[in-house]
Amino acid sequence: MISTRANSSDRAGRRLHPRPRRAASRILGNGGAPFEQAAAQAGITTDAPVAAISVAGQQHGLVVLDASGAVIRPAKLWNDTESADDAEALIAELGAQRWADACGSVPVASFTITKLRWLRRCEPAAFGRIARIGLPHDWLTHRLTGGWTTDRGDASGTGWWSPAEGIYRTDLLDLVDAAMDWSDALPKVLGPSDAAGQWTDAGGALVAAGTGDNMAAALGLGLRPGDLALSLGTSGTAFTVANEPCADPTGAVAGFADATGRFLPLVCTLNATKVTDTVARLLGVGTAELDQLALGCEPGAGGPHAGAAPRRRAHPQSPSRHRVVRGSAF
Repeated sequence: MISTRANSSDRAGRRLHPRPRRAASRILGNGGAPFEQAAAQAGITTDAPVAAISVAGQQHGLVVLDASGAVIRPAKLWNDTESADDAEALIAELGAQRWADACGSVPVASFTITKLRWLRRCEPAAFGRIARIGLPHDWLTHRLTGGWTTDRGDASGTGWWSPAEGIYRTDLLDLVDAAMDWSDALPKVLGPSDAAGQWTDAGGALVAAGTGDNMAAALGLGLRPGDLALSLGTSGTAFTVANEPCADPTGAVAGFADATGRFLPLVCTLNATKVTDTVARLLGVGTAELDQLALGCEPGAGGPHAGAAPRRRAHPQSPSRHRVVRGSAF
């Protein structure tokens, strides 16, 4: 199941009304009724129909369809770390430097290619039914247009598309299964100004290419080269916009593409405010008081490190149970 959110905005881009998270089938079913409900609650009359729509979805999630177009299994989302062993195996097979050179990033458990390898290893029957491979935003756009498209931003987080070259690297997919013909399974990569099609159930509204969530955030913030965005939530990300692609063989920086034709170097950890919320509860304080306690301390921890790891991290690979992970340092 893929969770999504419907928002309405006016032609100036001002947000009018949020919808709660719900299953994609409910958002896109019934001829666009949820969007009509959102418009009604925002005070928009039926004389102002949807003119255009663009989907921004969580990066990395694996969505696989069979030959009939049916979803084969629930989407395997970015924060599912079951594929950590697959990430390590892929790096061992090709080497970190060659991965960085090929697709701008060194694969970790959150990347789509590791989830695809996991599917072949753990659910071979499901893997054998694959006719199309995509991401959550690709599938939602498909439900609107009937086409099979993606964009360069979201494609750059799969582990099989090169931001520097602007092409699919099916040789990387061959590391998952060299016998499979990948060409027909992959969505067409659209440019920033390309249209994915029309939403026929909403009177032919234009459907844009869409993108991944971090790329959409950079676009919405109007980031320019040199600007830095820091996002703290379930996960934590720090990213900027660059005019040239990057390739970090250490794996610390993911060399993504953005939604405008440029690039999006990004650092991510799976655990962010879950850690600070947990520490606040342990201390019996609220968020604001925790902030003040942290600001009142000298930088560093004098040597000790807090090994708090409420969930396994996505960057770097999930630790084995035989060694300590420094989940956070205070």
